[in-house]
Amino acid sequence: MTRQAGGPPAARTAIVITASDRSAAGEREDASGRAVAERLTALGFAVERMVVPDDRVRIEATLVAAATRHRLVLTTGGTGLTPRDVTPQATLAVVDYEVPGLAEAMRAEGRRTTPLAALSRGVVGVRDGSLIANLPGSPNGALESLEALIPVLDHALETLAGPFDHAVSARPDVVPTEPTAARAATPKSPQGPR
Repeated sequence: MTRQAGGPPAARTAIVITASDRSAAGEREDASGRAVAERLTALGFAVERMVVPDDRVRIEATLVAAATRHRLVLTTGGTGLTPRDVTPQATLAVVDYEVPGLAEAMRAEGRRTTPLAALSRGVVGVRDGSLIANLPGSPNGALESLEALIPVLDHALETLAGPFDHAVSARPDVVPTEPTAARAATPKSPQGPR
């Protein structure tokens, strides 16, 4: 689905982008991408899949294009320590800001199964109202990381969709007060000594 002119992408669509030289060359099945897509489908998302090589420029371009079409962009692969693992660098180059708590939650979930999860460099961030998260390349690691996101995923996507003033959206009967800085800048009536 495409983004409306000036608006966000459709709320319940997602894309799973696998970064893998071997899968891109057709030498290995994209088991991680398939597993993540199946889990997202079970959660009610319409899911698109792509496979790209471990090439930073190509991953960056794919992420930028994906964020214009989907509110949720998940990558799998390329989060390790080798020189070809460039998915986190590509993601950091295109996001507007990071969401470190979600990346920490994914690593914490993985460490429950293996201490090697601490080696994942996956990041989570936001680009133009779309959430981008890097999952590990192994099917088990990718699913564990996705499960760590699921408890907060709907709230995160709703928050990114707006409206952005929590007080107004949560309590329509409450009128927002003037910001503190604006109150401080308002001239006060002069008072002489009493």
